Amino acid sequence: MWDEQFEILIRKHLPFLSADEDIHPDLNLREFGLDSLGVVDLLVSLESTYGIRLVDDALSIETFATPGVLWSAFSGSET
Repeated sequence: MWDEQFEILIRKHLPFLSADEDIHPDLNLREFGLDSLGVVDLLVSLESTYGIRLVDDALSIETFATPGVLWSAFSGSET
């Protein structure tokens, strides 16, 4: 599972997710307000926080579909 900082960053980019709602691995990020500009901002935040850059192959809309897929992309990346 992901760490607390990851969840804080994800939550910050989901304007339609209430504060008391849990973030689970299969949560559809687009349904909760993650749009294209949000994806870019989230990507920059994650890369900065974790000191990791996603490879070009991982930069797709599918990578940002759910927290589970996104965490897998970041936790499997190399610095």
